Amino acid sequence: MQDHHRLLSLIPKLAGHRVLVLGDVILDEYLIGKATRMSREAPVPVLEFEARKLIPGGAANPAANIAALGSTALQVGVIGSDAEGTALRQVLQSIGIETNTLVVDAGRTTTVKTRVMAQMGLRFPQQVARLDRLSREPHSEDTDRQVRAFVQEQMRQADAALLSDYHVSLLTPALVDSVRALARRDMLLAADAQGDLDKYTGFGLVKCNADEARFYLRRALPDDAAFADAARELCQRLRLTRAMIITRGADGATVAECDGTVTHCPSPAVTDVYDTVGAGDTAVAVLTLAALAGATPAEAALLSNYASGVVVRRVGNYTPTPGELSQAISGGLS
Repeated sequence: MQDHHRLLSLIPKLAGHRVLVLGDVILDEYLIGKATRMSREAPVPVLEFEARKLIPGGAANPAANIAALGSTALQVGVIGSDAEGTALRQVLQSIGIETNTLVVDAGRTTTVKTRVMAQMGLRFPQQVARLDRLSREPHSEDTDRQVRAFVQEQMRQADAALLSDYHVSLLTPALVDSVRALARRDMLLAADAQGDLDKYTGFGLVKCNADEARFYLRRALPDDAAFADAARELCQRLRLTRAMIITRGADGATVAECDGTVTHCPSPAVTDVYDTVGAGDTAVAVLTLAALAGATPAEAALLSNYASGVVVRRVGNYTPTPGELSQAISGGLS
């Protein structure tokens, strides 16, 4: 039985923390147009341009969620010396995130995900295409040196380090090893591994989704019992100090703690799901802040499920406010 009063009491405690957010920062660009007719050149709709929106993406999205919940995100990442890098800086600054620890690499382009959205009279526009601009080439020695210096500097003042791995090129095993070596004994290390789990051995909290768990373990996970065994195995194999969390969409999350305890945390009933983009970033941000607030791993997962339930009712990387999270727990999503 969920203790809603306990979850509500944790929400104010999500504020006031300092979290290093390290990973592949991305500029999410939304080009929105009204669908007017089908093209005579190809079987695609013709869109008349209406709006362009820029949103923090990749590792910048957990940082945005942390800021929205009243804590400080210490963002470390790499951008290019280009207009897109400037735009990402401006977007982050507009939501209260300092950008002086973003390393500018003139030899790279800023990673951009462009989504073309068709407005067709529904509540939200529908995605019809996505174009990614990125480089998977290793970072230069100079860029790597600057990133490591910023990480070392920010970890001195951080309560936790959250690594958001989008598999572009930043979070190499060597850099993750450096984070692990720099961490204080009382410092929480959390990761959204997105399937690359072995790098995060010895961390406190690690999150992956159901498909990533199946792929890593190379077996089907057909029911709660199978997910329980999987989460417990991952927690032990990675030697985590707090918990392994497998997010399962509408089926909630399975949490295995380091003492072997396993809890299935249900998701709230959300009937109007419009877009799942960003839900995982919100989940790992709330998991990290809730752990810092004194929540148990199961309580942290329940809070993150409610927060993700708010996100999937919007389009794009939406960042829930404390008020929206409170409303969701109190029944606003029912």
